[in-house]
Amino acid sequence: MTNAKHSSPSILDHSLHWRWAVPLLIALAALPLIAVALGGDFYITLASRILIFALAATSLNFILGFGGMVSFGHAAFIGLGAYTVAIAMQEGMVNAWIAWPLAMVVSGVFALVIGAISLRTQGVYFIMITLAFAQMLYFLVVSLKAYGGDDGLSMAGRSFVAPGLDLARDRDFYYVTLALVSASVWGVARLLNARFGHTLQAIRENEVRMIAIGFPVYRFKLVAFTLAGALAGLAGALMANLGGFVSPSLMQWSQSGMLMIMVILGGVGYLYGGLLGAVFFLLLEELLSHYTIHWQLGLGAVLLLVVLVAPNGLASLVARKKGAAHG
Repeated sequence: MTNAKHSSPSILDHSLHWRWAVPLLIALAALPLIAVALGGDFYITLASRILIFALAATSLNFILGFGGMVSFGHAAFIGLGAYTVAIAMQEGMVNAWIAWPLAMVVSGVFALVIGAISLRTQGVYFIMITLAFAQMLYFLVVSLKAYGGDDGLSMAGRSFVAPGLDLARDRDFYYVTLALVSASVWGVARLLNARFGHTLQAIRENEVRMIAIGFPVYRFKLVAFTLAGALAGLAGALMANLGGFVSPSLMQWSQSGMLMIMVILGGVGYLYGGLLGAVFFLLLEELLSHYTIHWQLGLGAVLLLVVLVAPNGLASLVARKKGAAHG
């Protein structure tokens, strides 16, 4: 008798690869203890930064890799999330249970509005219009003198989560960040493996055919764009807490470009592509900047090499190896 529960997964499904994801999570959970034991507290902050960028890159990969939407203004949603938390704290709202969801809502609403207009275009026009909106938001924030303007806005401290959990301690903040990033990646995987995710990937493959067979393509893409914006807003909320400072530079086009490089490096359309790209990019940046002030030159050379060896990203190397193992 055939058991439906054991049916083969669709080619559109994306496994979380629990076999190595669980050991990785355990290693990440142990990282602060190891860092403290070795006297390298700095690595806790670095790991938190990498996790936050991994979340931001994953949110971009969700629309770029699985929806085919090349947004060049994704950093705007990160900046909006960061400014929401910073302004909320200036107004006396320190509770993370309110400020962080509020950051996601604000970024999500802006993504909805920008997406509703941008998604009426395609190709290079879509890229340019998302970039234009991001620059508009950048100059809007620069003009807000009450919130620091061009100089940025300092925060009095980090948000409050719960008694006994002090985010001012880097270790506590790291664990909260790790939990949120893990939950977000799990949520993205569930979404991609659901009917919504399958439809989104089918739209990426052949949008004209999906329209022809009656799918509301525009609506699906708009929902995905909004969700990605909200997720980027959460990354922004964490980023503001990590540095205790927000500035308009968070929303600059160069930040969007950096996120796109991370996704391309890690693997466009791979579940862990954004995470891998963020880890590789930021560790490489950290390593090279210790040796030379011209670290961007070395970074560019290494990135070029990676692109030549793995044109589909680092995640594709794992998939290629697995394919070779299966003949």
